[in-house]
Amino acid sequence: MFTVLTCVTEQHDLTLVGLAGLICFLASHCALVLLHRATLSDGAVRWVWLVTAGAAGGFGIWATHFIAMLAYDPGVVVGYHAGLTLVSLLVAIVATTAAVAAKIAFDRWVANVLAGVLFGVGIWSMHFAGMLAIEFPGEISWDTGFVTASVVLGVAFSVAAFRFAGRSGRSTLGKLAPTVLLTLGVVALHFTAMAGITVIPGITALNPAMLLSPALMAVTIAAVTFSLLAAGFAAAIFAVRSQAKTAGAERNFKLLVQGVTDYAIYMLDPDGKVSNWNAGAERAKGYSADEIVGKDFSLFYSEEDRRKGLPQRALQTARSEGKFEAQGWRYRKDGSSFWAHVVIDPIYDKAGELIGYAKITKDNSKQKADADRIEEITRNLDVALENIGQGICMFDRDERLLLCNKRYLEIFRFPEGSVRPGMVYREIVDIGYAANTEDPGEAAARAEAHYTRNMALIRSGAGSAVHKYPSGISIQQNVNMLPNGGWVVTFEDITDRLKSEEQVAFLAKHDGLTGLPNRLQFGESVSEEMMIADRVRGNVAVIGIDLDKFKEINDQHGHGTGDKVLVELARRLDEARQEGEFIARFGGDEFAATKRFDELSALHDFIARLEGALTGTVTIDGFEIKTGASLGVAVYPSDAAGVDGLLANADLAMYRAKQSLLQKVCFYEAAMDEHARRRRSLAKDLWASIDRSQLHLHYQVQKSVRTGEITGYEVLLRWRHHERGNIPPMDFIGLAEECGAILPIGEWVLREACREAASWNNSHKIAVNLSPIQLGHADMAVVISEILLETGLNPRRLEIEITESSIIVDKDKALRTMRQIKALGVSIAIDDFGTGYSSLETLRSFPFDKIKLDKSFMAEVETSPQSKAIVRAILALGRSLEVPVLAEGVETQAQLDTLLEEQCDEAQGYLLGKPQAMGEPVVEKAA
Repeated sequence: MFTVLTCVTEQHDLTLVGLAGLICFLASHCALVLLHRATLSDGAVRWVWLVTAGAAGGFGIWATHFIAMLAYDPGVVVGYHAGLTLVSLLVAIVATTAAVAAKIAFDRWVANVLAGVLFGVGIWSMHFAGMLAIEFPGEISWDTGFVTASVVLGVAFSVAAFRFAGRSGRSTLGKLAPTVLLTLGVVALHFTAMAGITVIPGITALNPAMLLSPALMAVTIAAVTFSLLAAGFAAAIFAVRSQAKTAGAERNFKLLVQGVTDYAIYMLDPDGKVSNWNAGAERAKGYSADEIVGKDFSLFYSEEDRRKGLPQRALQTARSEGKFEAQGWRYRKDGSSFWAHVVIDPIYDKAGELIGYAKITKDNSKQKADADRIEEITRNLDVALENIGQGICMFDRDERLLLCNKRYLEIFRFPEGSVRPGMVYREIVDIGYAANTEDPGEAAARAEAHYTRNMALIRSGAGSAVHKYPSGISIQQNVNMLPNGGWVVTFEDITDRLKSEEQVAFLAKHDGLTGLPNRLQFGESVSEEMMIADRVRGNVAVIGIDLDKFKEINDQHGHGTGDKVLVELARRLDEARQEGEFIARFGGDEFAATKRFDELSALHDFIARLEGALTGTVTIDGFEIKTGASLGVAVYPSDAAGVDGLLANADLAMYRAKQSLLQKVCFYEAAMDEHARRRRSLAKDLWASIDRSQLHLHYQVQKSVRTGEITGYEVLLRWRHHERGNIPPMDFIGLAEECGAILPIGEWVLREACREAASWNNSHKIAVNLSPIQLGHADMAVVISEILLETGLNPRRLEIEITESSIIVDKDKALRTMRQIKALGVSIAIDDFGTGYSSLETLRSFPFDKIKLDKSFMAEVETSPQSKAIVRAILALGRSLEVPVLAEGVETQAQLDTLLEEQCDEAQGYLLGKPQAMGEPVVEKAA
């Protein structure tokens, strides 16, 4: 110890020694400041700080060494070898850099020890290299003890310095302690090592060309020193500015927190005592900062909660789980309570030590009251309501997922970890359907359809939509488009709500027999598809469907069987339907379907599936029933601009297909619409024909075949249109039945015919035809009775003609009406006999007063033995039933002779008299 002190005081210039110590102190402090900046940084910036710390500290310590060497007087001429001098500088820089890097790279005690060892050994190596750089006439002798002691001292002080560098506190003394220790390490190493050397003079000649003079060394060291001080000051200035910015940010944050009034935001110390207080806390809890700071936060809990240890448990949860969050009752200064949502986060310093807690409290009393009211009203909702939330996710313009919440994953039952940010929307849809659908093929098809439909909805700007998934859940989707082309979408599980609503809506929007949607729901669906098509420039097809020969199924097998056929066909249609396609039943044997499409191939595929479902065989109660259908297609926007127009045009195309023998699917053409417009115009005029006095009656005489006497007249309706002239009955009777005008027109015919006949002075009968619609009218017998009373016509002079088809529509109702009419004294004839499917059954069901043989048999009676045989058989049937037979369509004498030969009772036709308007004089002449 005294040897070292003697070395310092007697062999060194103390002024230069002091200067060397000052430079060492500044260099050490600079290196530690830069090391601190490195600990606050990461990545490439950290390495910049580390290298800077190594360079500045290495230069400074190297400068310390050589200034101290300049202060050393060995008693001989001294110079310095340039190469070895630079080597010593490099060693100092590398050693310092390695030490500060080790301090950051490893754990605490390992970092401190490793950094101290690297620094101490490195500085000793620099000192040794520097000593080798000294050139003088003589030799240097080293004392091993002093050398070892110098290394030990350097390492020991360095380890201590690096240990205090991370735990220096905030006081000035604490900040300077590592610098002082590091300076002591360097100084102790240097002077202890210097005390262990002995200079032995010699006569060795020096090479001046390879030496650095002390003067040059002084200038060089001065430059390095100034550089070191500049770097140190720059680092200090940077640190001060950085701290100022940090303090400013903290101050602004504190002002922000203090300005928040809706939330109570305050800090707790590690023991749970309040350390600061904002305006929101004062407003929520009633305490001023002076009243509450320093008090335990358990003061906000009830006495019972404090006994249960809830405040301490909250802090423990925050420490162990990283956050405490709960709701519960809290209490104000005045003793009143409020329902609070509380979040407590633990706060740690950079060394990982707990320094307190951040606590946020929100007064949720209103929300609590609302929740309590809802719970009281429903009485069935409990804790589950608190957990109900919405799923939310965000996609960018390339359909890539940016973020999603846990609720979104729960709603769609995604496998854990299967959905990640960066995945495209199509991939997510595939995963969802694959996870919830057993059949992979079905899952892929459903995913494709869902993706196509939903992206069309999203891109079209449709804000809300409801999707039903194979798993049975119904999800309401709300989309908000973002300016950059992406979108945010929320999902809410509305399955339970829809079930209750659907129970009410189902009856209003579905067919009661088949369960398919009805006309109302179909129209809504078409409207929705049309709106989407407008946005995405797509097309919507409406397909009208009418079953072929369904009336025959009802006639032959009964209405119960017909209903079963409808149910089975509806099931097949529904099975053939894919997502985005819609099928409905309008009533009877009428169905309709719609599909939005871009390519015609998709529409043709849909039509083919519909035909496949409708065409084939249905087995009902052991009977194999063949089915088929006619389809008419109208497309939006090319064929119509609205739902009604599409339906009307699809019907027109369907009727065209029904009339075709070969074509079962027809697309709408404009000519059909023109024809339909003419019919609609004609139907409109037909309704007004009575008021315009355009209808009038013609009569065709009926005579006895045997005597030629007049037995009566058939009443025939004629229409003289105000623009189109005379319109044949075949052109307007069917139209009148379609549009419903047949009821007022038929009543007018009955009333006018009875009025005219009542004015005649003879007893001839008049025969008036009733359409199926008139016969199906519940009050038809009452109408006839009122007309007979009004006109005064004897009921025996009125004969009602009814076709077989009129009876078959609803046989029971028709027979009931016919019995009521016959009870009035009116006779009833079966018209067009022999052309129906069950003529004999019809005769058996009701005692007709006359049989009218269809004119088609008379047209071939002269040339066809079969027709003549049928006529003979019908006449024989009439005689056996004692029902007179009238033959229609008699136009030649040969036909009349045949009837006379076969003993026919009456005849009617152009041979006996053409239809004509007839007043009283004509009747008298005919008689």
